[in-house]
Amino acid sequence: MLVSLHGDGNEDIEPGQAPQSVGNEVEDLSVFSSSNMVIGCRMFTVADLFLRNKSVFLVADCALYFVICILVFALFRNYLGFARLRLWIAEGFVENKEGKTLAKDYFRELLNRSLIEVAAKRSDGRVKTCRIHHLLRDIITSKSTDQGFAVTAKEENCGWPDKVRRLSIQNTLQALQWNWSLSQLRSLYMFGVEKSLMNSFLSSDMKLLNVLDMQAVPLTRFPAQVADWCYLRYLSFRFTEVSTIPSSIGKLQNLETLDLKHTNVTELPVEILKLRRLRHLLVYRYKTISYSSFKFGFKALKGIGALHSLQKLCYIEADEESSSSVMRELGMLTQLDRLAILKFRKENGRDLCLSISKLTRLQAISVASVNDDEIIDLQHLSSPPPFLQRIYLRGRLEALPHWLPSLSSLLKLHLRCSRLKDDPLVSLQNLPNLVHLELLQVYEGSSLCFKEKAFKKLKTLGLDHFDELRCVEVEKGAMPYLEKFIIQRCKLLEKLPSGIEHLTKLKVLEIFDMPDELIKKLVQGGQDDDYQKVAHVPEIYCGYWRDGGWDVDQCRQMVPAPKALA
Repeated sequence: MLVSLHGDGNEDIEPGQAPQSVGNEVEDLSVFSSSNMVIGCRMFTVADLFLRNKSVFLVADCALYFVICILVFALFRNYLGFARLRLWIAEGFVENKEGKTLAKDYFRELLNRSLIEVAAKRSDGRVKTCRIHHLLRDIITSKSTDQGFAVTAKEENCGWPDKVRRLSIQNTLQALQWNWSLSQLRSLYMFGVEKSLMNSFLSSDMKLLNVLDMQAVPLTRFPAQVADWCYLRYLSFRFTEVSTIPSSIGKLQNLETLDLKHTNVTELPVEILKLRRLRHLLVYRYKTISYSSFKFGFKALKGIGALHSLQKLCYIEADEESSSSVMRELGMLTQLDRLAILKFRKENGRDLCLSISKLTRLQAISVASVNDDEIIDLQHLSSPPPFLQRIYLRGRLEALPHWLPSLSSLLKLHLRCSRLKDDPLVSLQNLPNLVHLELLQVYEGSSLCFKEKAFKKLKTLGLDHFDELRCVEVEKGAMPYLEKFIIQRCKLLEKLPSGIEHLTKLKVLEIFDMPDELIKKLVQGGQDDDYQKVAHVPEIYCGYWRDGGWDVDQCRQMVPAPKALA
């Protein structure tokens, strides 16, 4: 049986009636069928996609939820950020009960079936962006429009169905005209549109919206009418100039994601605490100048422990007056998997540790002290979260947290401004799954030694601003899988690490703002010992930060020889 993608869900909805879920939009596990495309009863694989007489045939046994999820790609430009998988939940494509887990499972399955591919990964192996083949993109874009599932507007004179459920407006269209009603619209995505067009859409009747995603649009104020769109689950004003959030946001009782990244918002109204379904609260921006990175979050709210559904909370600023009670309340957010805190104070350490011990699902934590001289005291944590994968600490440490070496799941560790007296490598070298380690102004000693069999899975290592460091040694067998090595601002380190030639997997070496003599050797090449030590490294970059910009020399980039034709 072949059915329409909108099914009964395309019926008009009366005011006050709950919008149908996507489950009602498709009544059967069968999907598209046309003279150019057939989807039958087998899995998608790369081998199933082929060209014949200019027709594309897809033979598949894709369950409904896989087909629907991949249609989301038609709404975006070339790449889709992994974090946008939460849109699958907001759209109703994935059950709320286990939404996040199922979304990841679906994503992995789509990868396995070669329907999508990874475009970029993060240093710890997580997917950063993904994409689909342009041929498949053209197909799903065309079929999504034909079936009334979604429309992507890239040109002024596009053809449209009479009714549209999901609309993506891309580029800077100025003269887009439409003559259809938006009253049944469920999702609106805007990317880089002109102000007049943006205002036209925002003034339309769109009270059934589930998703409003407005990125990099000329928006300076929170649109008042948005607070009346009570079915919203996903709201994003990322990369806009919005600076205040009205108290009326408390009316959005179905909201699950509030994305205010890279806006000017620094404070939220207390009414935000009414949003008991909120899962992702992202309010922060940052500025990077040379080596310095400045993050700005939002003032922590008393009572934040009431948001029991929160999974991501970034970045709260620990207000001096209420910080102690807020730190204790964090322990009530037992669904958290990511937590980020700014302006942390030493006296809040015990309360935060008590809360962290209750956050058994926590996978990533970031803590930055109120200034770089303030001590971060996390020694009171007796039972760290078992699945902790990423830790970012900025501020002084009297010692490394005693529980840190026990984290078998830890993949990524950033330490900044720790200024430890004892060598941190001793405690960190046996972390079994650590793949990314960055140390900035962490150690006040004069030497570092990477021991044999230490850091068995490390792929990325950064050493920055070690003021007293004069010697680095890499023993044979240390860091056997290291691929990227960055050394910066170690002014007394006049030679490359002894034993760097043992790092046979090294692909990239970056040397920035180091002694002139060392950089000179690498730039000029020749028979110098330091240069010969890294003769096996394909890419070497050297340079300085000068006059507000980087002056970088690419000392070498080896191009692999072309493979012989079969």
